[in-house]
Amino acid sequence: MSRPPLEPALKDLLGYLSDIGYGDLYLRQPAEAAASPSAPPPDRPPSAARVEIAPEELAARAAELASISARVAECTRCRLCEGRTRTVFGTGNPAAELMFIGEAPGAEEDRQGLPFVGRAGELLTKIIEAMELRREDVYIANILKCRPPGNRDPQPDEVAFCRGYLERQIELVRPKVIVALGRIAAQTLLGNEDPLGRMRGRWTKIRGVPAMVTYHPAALLRNPALKRPTWEDMQLVRDRLRGA
Repeated sequence: MSRPPLEPALKDLLGYLSDIGYGDLYLRQPAEAAASPSAPPPDRPPSAARVEIAPEELAARAAELASISARVAECTRCRLCEGRTRTVFGTGNPAAELMFIGEAPGAEEDRQGLPFVGRAGELLTKIIEAMELRREDVYIANILKCRPPGNRDPQPDEVAFCRGYLERQIELVRPKVIVALGRIAAQTLLGNEDPLGRMRGRWTKIRGVPAMVTYHPAALLRNPALKRPTWEDMQLVRDRLRGA
């Protein structure tokens, strides 16, 4: 007997999960459903895209973010302005419930002026879609708004000059959850020097917002074994957003 075809959305989701390291998936029937097979399925939990916000408020947040982005484009506070092609402010839903924060732009981001658009960005997009969200549902930013030469680690003075921009982004977007991508972003945002393996997989707070630390997508490209623990972190984030 042949199997019925998968729904397109489910097929895509399974593809994303396979790409990020999950080849086997196991479904557990909820206890309520097991006790009452004829009961209708529960309503699907709201995604991070569904934010109850007045259009005027959304427009005001977007306008303020655009204004800060324009100031960033003219910023000459540190040495990074000398070698940049474009500043990389941030992108996404100005009322997103989920915000990703990385370390700094790379070469492709410097060319396009957008965060996470290279190979690591493509993988981040797949992770977001595996969480049943779209890239435009979330907000994505970096600690630094200009690319460090040779993709070196950010210097303390560079972080200090850029920190105010990022803090204002967090204040305006008002996410319910922040995900810090990679060791540098996590240590900078949390103010410690802990190894990433010690920070990930547990809840902390960044500027009062519940936060999860996980591996940077670039690290997953270098070491595919990190894809599974990253997805485990993202499942915790997804469940928190759904109120699980």
